[in-house]
Amino acid sequence: MAGLRDRQKADRERRILSAAVTMFRAKGYRAVRLEDLAERADVSVGTVYNYYRTKGDLLIAAVAMEVEEVLETGATIVATPPPGVEPALMALIGFYYDHSLEYLSKEMWRTAMALSIEAPETPNGQRYSALDSRLEAQVTEMIRVLKRRGEVRADIDSTAMGQFVFNNLNMMFIEFVKDDAMTLDALRETVTVQMRALARMIATEAA
Repeated sequence: MAGLRDRQKADRERRILSAAVTMFRAKGYRAVRLEDLAERADVSVGTVYNYYRTKGDLLIAAVAMEVEEVLETGATIVATPPPGVEPALMALIGFYYDHSLEYLSKEMWRTAMALSIEAPETPNGQRYSALDSRLEAQVTEMIRVLKRRGEVRADIDSTAMGQFVFNNLNMMFIEFVKDDAMTLDALRETVTVQMRALARMIATEAA
């Protein structure tokens, strides 16, 4: 019986989160009420509150779902990156970007970022920061892999360079979500040029 209850609980949570993602994208985050989400998920409003206290909780949960999937595939890219510093970095960064609108719209990203900045000490703010830290760690691991392969210079500090690359890709992503007219292709093209310049500075002569 406990196994059945756990599965039912997980199913309800998935339905609520799926309803939130669908409705936030269709109507906009601010226009959606928890009552609307409950109706779409076929649960009571009280059930929604059992899992998520606020709409912000639901939004950050959607961000977490996005990032968890990105990290899982990103680990595969880091394990066997393509040859060359620029292609390797862009394989990872490009995947981050290409997957970024899988569940969230630009408006949803802007709101999630605002929540994390306005209340950094809250559970949601801390969860958002923790997700960023995991992405930064994955970028850093990519630098380490390239260094072990002899493609990044031995004198490069992998941690500092990972932070630098992540901060850049994150700032460019913020610029992307701020501009509704900017396309993913335009974002990738801009960051590719930036990573090409960086690669020239940190790559070994052999690479």
